[in-house]
Amino acid sequence: MKKTLISASVASVLTLASFGALAESPSFYGRLDLAVTNSDTSTTLQGGTNGATVGESGTYLENNFSHIGVKGSESLTSNIDVIYQMEFQVENTSGNSDTFKSRNTFLGLKSANLGTVLVGRNDTVFKQAEGGVDVFGNTNADIDRLVAGQTRSADGFWYYSPKIADLVTLNATYLMTDNNQGAGTDSDSQYALSATLGDKKLKAQSYYAAGAYNKGIGGIDAYRAVAQVKFGQFKFGGFFQNSEGAISSGEKKNDHLDGDTYFVNAVYNLNGVNLKAEFGADTSGLSKYFKNAGGVTNDTTVSDVNVQVITVGADYKISKSTMVYGHYAMYEGDYKIAGAKIDLEDDSVFTIGMRYNF
Repeated sequence: MKKTLISASVASVLTLASFGALAESPSFYGRLDLAVTNSDTSTTLQGGTNGATVGESGTYLENNFSHIGVKGSESLTSNIDVIYQMEFQVENTSGNSDTFKSRNTFLGLKSANLGTVLVGRNDTVFKQAEGGVDVFGNTNADIDRLVAGQTRSADGFWYYSPKIADLVTLNATYLMTDNNQGAGTDSDSQYALSATLGDKKLKAQSYYAAGAYNKGIGGIDAYRAVAQVKFGQFKFGGFFQNSEGAISSGEKKNDHLDGDTYFVNAVYNLNGVNLKAEFGADTSGLSKYFKNAGGVTNDTTVSDVNVQVITVGADYKISKSTMVYGHYAMYEGDYKIAGAKIDLEDDSVFTIGMRYNF
């Protein structure tokens, strides 16, 4: 009896040891990112900021996508791993009761030779093509204030090819048509394609470039080109996108809107302090700022949209996991309805914040 128990115990230990050799233990991670912001009209504040009303000035505590998550992998064969991630946004400044919101959550298979396939919810490859060019990303000066198509979608499939010649990756997102019938787009199928070159972190290579196309996802058809390069302590980036509305009926009708969006920016590392400056412009009328600042989108006589933003700021890493940052952004614009010029609500935004990763 004792021998049987001992044998069973040894077998259990060997089984666990074998599993441990094949699996990467789930890792728990997260981010806390809080900022104090003063805004003239609250048009660019993070959604759900407690007490903030579009059109009114004030000073607010903003949550810049604080989140928690768990991720890991397990080897199925010598060349195929199953990978997984569950991530949730944590609302700590919101006035509503939704403490947790879904973020990138998926299950997938990864092969060094064949690439990676994911199923679930994730940023589209169109959005991911931005790389690191969004130097004020995840704040109220994120490029998504002027750029349409920065979409995190559910009920889809993602494919990422292996790096070809250690440089180029081909990627795709496809959303299940039946799951996304309520999106309002006229597209029979919704998908995105991209090709990336170099390293978005500018470490393995000192350059990054990408081209991407989006069909129907987020209610637009669009293509974009992105480039960023590093020279010594300087980083220079450029972003261009052409967007056309893909919704032809209802309150969200936008198929009469189209235009270009672009950004140029520069970052200089001065003894660990990243000094940043950026200029952006949009003529599509499909941006968040245009809608929040009073722009009319469902009138077919809308024309000559002209939105601009200038942002300057800096960030500094106190430690490997803690960063402080600040920026000032000035948004302004105008457009025409039936030939009559209308000014949008200007917004001056000043933010200081701290980010902690764990």
